[in-house]
Amino acid sequence: MKALLHRHRELCERAVDPLEIAVGLEVHGATDRTAARYRHRDVFSLAEELHARVPHNTERPSPEPRPLPVPRFRAGRLLLTLLPGALGAATVTGLRLAQGTPRLPVALGGLLAVALATRAALRHSPLVGPPGARAGRTTIGTRVGALGTLCTLWLLGYALLGDGLLHAVLTGGPDAPPTGTPEGPWPTATAPALALLLACAPAAWCAHLLAAAAHRGLTDSRTLRQFTAAMTPRLLGTYALFLAALAALAALCGTALHQPAAYPQVLTLGALLLPARLLTVRHHRRAPARALGAAALVEALALALPTAGRLPGCAFLAAPVQTLVDVGGEAAVPVLACGIAALALLRHAGRTLTRASAHAPAGAPE
Repeated sequence: MKALLHRHRELCERAVDPLEIAVGLEVHGATDRTAARYRHRDVFSLAEELHARVPHNTERPSPEPRPLPVPRFRAGRLLLTLLPGALGAATVTGLRLAQGTPRLPVALGGLLAVALATRAALRHSPLVGPPGARAGRTTIGTRVGALGTLCTLWLLGYALLGDGLLHAVLTGGPDAPPTGTPEGPWPTATAPALALLLACAPAAWCAHLLAAAAHRGLTDSRTLRQFTAAMTPRLLGTYALFLAALAALAALCGTALHQPAAYPQVLTLGALLLPARLLTVRHHRRAPARALGAAALVEALALALPTAGRLPGCAFLAAPVQTLVDVGGEAAVPVLACGIAALALLRHAGRTLTRASAHAPAGAPE
């Protein structure tokens, strides 16, 4: 116990209550199993003993507990979350109004603008957490974050073009570039893609609501278990709220564009993207990057294997994709890829985002 106290002396001296010490210990990887080695039932019980062992200066009054910063939702950052959906709607409108050759420049310009707006929303909006949070800006963390962003753009691009391209590949094509319409040789699913772009704003609101709930939990809870018990339903409620908003946006876009809403593809991809952003906000980047990368890899293989199967003697490569499409249609590929990745990431987020250390404010002792 003395060695542990010496190792975390600065944390214990700066802490104003045992909960702050418990959060700091949890940040350093302490678990209830760690506490059991010191004959305590949990981390909070261990933190209470550490707090009691710290010598206090009786000549000076104990400092008042520092109030936790209340998360703010700034208007400028909110506008960034509306930008991808606005540019996506403008691109769809431009494609519907354009006739003949101007369609290709409009499509390429719109896709570039949407990609840049999405990247900006993922880097500078409420979807990156409060200013001053612990960033952990290492070279590896930056590369992992860039990989996650690229995979997100790929998944959004597949939602727009993937099913049509897969159908064309399986039927011997594609023989022509996409025309931006569902009736072309390479059908484009604009309604699901537009719904996902518009969902950036609800995702930002949900991230803000979860941060506010964590703030209340850190203020009200007296033990780590109490905080986890309070955060679990709030986290599940955040998921449910976002998926409900996404389903409504998919229905709205499908009705406005007279296209299928594609609920399975939209909801599974949304269920993957939201926990990925929530984890990235709290600087847990590796798990989201792996889940997004796995889903993107499966979609890429679904396109590559049938193409490779056209080579002499390689028809067997296309058999798994063809069988999956025969059973569930082209939509089965993104639903399967994103659905499995989303379930794995939701499980990881359920363990990570309900811990107090995941929501420790900037400057918290570590």
